[in-house]
Amino acid sequence: EAMTDLIERERLTFFGTSAKYLDSVRKAGFVPRSHASMSSLRTIASTGSPLSPETNRWAVESFPIGVHVASISGGTDLCACFVAGDPTSPAYAGEIQRPGLGMAVDIFDESGTPVGVGERGELVCTAPFPSMPLGFWGDDDGSRYRGAYFDKNPGVWSHGDFASWTEHGGIIVHGRSDTTLNPGGVRIGTAEIYRRVEQIEPIVESLVFGQEWDGDTRIVLLVRLAVGVTLDEAMIAEIKQTIRVGCTPRHVPALVLAVDDLPRTRSGKLAELAVTDAVNGSEVRNTSALANPEAIDAIATRSELRS
Repeated sequence: EAMTDLIERERLTFFGTSAKYLDSVRKAGFVPRSHASMSSLRTIASTGSPLSPETNRWAVESFPIGVHVASISGGTDLCACFVAGDPTSPAYAGEIQRPGLGMAVDIFDESGTPVGVGERGELVCTAPFPSMPLGFWGDDDGSRYRGAYFDKNPGVWSHGDFASWTEHGGIIVHGRSDTTLNPGGVRIGTAEIYRRVEQIEPIVESLVFGQEWDGDTRIVLLVRLAVGVTLDEAMIAEIKQTIRVGCTPRHVPALVLAVDDLPRTRSGKLAELAVTDAVNGSEVRNTSALANPEAIDAIATRSELRS
C-alpha cells in the first residue's frame, strides 16, 4: 500500500521499479488500483531483470487503465537505456518494445555476426552514443574499460544481455550473457527458467546457475520458500515438471535446493554470477557490491553440490 499511497499523494506520472518488486506484489494478491486511483500515473518502467509475460499482463490489468507498462534495459554506467518502451507503438507481454533513441542496437552471435529474428545472442551497440562513458577513474591505460565492454566484440559495446529479436521488432532478454547456462553445449537463458518457477506459489524467489560437473555443466536451482513450506520430493517433482512442460527437458535442473537467503547486490539484483564463481571455485568478483555476501558462503558449502 505504501507504493500506491506514494503515487497517489505525489501525483506521480512515471513510476520506475524492478521486475522482482512487481512480481512480489502480484504474488501477494494485491491489486493496486483497488487501493487508490493513481489517476496521474502514465508509465511504469520495469528493470533489473526480465519482466515475465504473466507479471506484465498483471501490471496492465492491476494499475489504472491505459498506463504504459514498459520493460527497459540499460545501465547506471551509461545513464541510459539500450532498449526501452515506446508509448506510440503496440506493447507485447514479455517483450521490450524498441531500441532507445540514439542507440545503434543489434544482437550478435558468438562469431560477432548479427542474428535473425528468434535467434539468440549478445545485445550490443555498434556505434558511439551520447551518454557513453569514456573511461574508468584510475584506469590509466584503459584496460579495465576495454575489458568491461569491448573485449568480446572489438570496437562494439557488449552489454551483457542474452537476447533475441521478435517479429514485431521488439527484444526479449533471456538473462545475462555471463550467466547463460550451457548444458550439453546448448545455451539457455536463466530468465526462461525463472518465468516457469514464478508460477509455483510457495516459491518466494529463486536463483539458477550452472555448475561445472563431469566435464559438462549441470543446472542447479536454488529456491527460497514461503514460511512454513518445506521442499520435499513432491515439490521438487512439481518444479521439474513445470520447467519441462513450459520450456524443454534440457532446462530441467539436475539439483533443486532450498535456501534461507539468496545473495543480492546492494541495488537488489540477484547475484547469479557471484554464486556461479563461488561454487565453481573461481574468485568472486566485486564482493563490495554484495549486500549479503554471507549467503554465498552458505550456498558454496552445501554438501549436495559435491555429490
